[in-house]
Amino acid sequence: MIIRYALFEGSIHPGKEAEFRSFVKERLVPLWTQFPGAQEVRVLDGLERDPGAPVYAMALAIRYPDIDAVNAALASDVRSQSREATAELLKTFTGKVHHHLFAANEYDPV
Repeated sequence: MIIRYALFEGSIHPGKEAEFRSFVKERLVPLWTQFPGAQEVRVLDGLERDPGAPVYAMALAIRYPDIDAVNAALASDVRSQSREATAELLKTFTGKVHHHLFAANEYDPV
């Protein structure tokens, strides 16, 4: 399986945290859950970090069965819609967004 992360490295503008989180939940999650081939969508809100570590306000993780599904999602109309909505979200954010693909392996705890 493949997990594509969008990492929001930076900070939400002071006083805009609730607006940011609400926008994600109400406007973006409905789009992200429509990505073709998506098997799971997780939004991770940054809480704490090690001293000196970079600030990540949010991470989006979408799980796909394989790279073909990732490519189909990236080529979809719904992704274009989500990019437009994300541009609005970024008005309440200072930083950068970057994407990473990971091959995921799962292990049951003992």
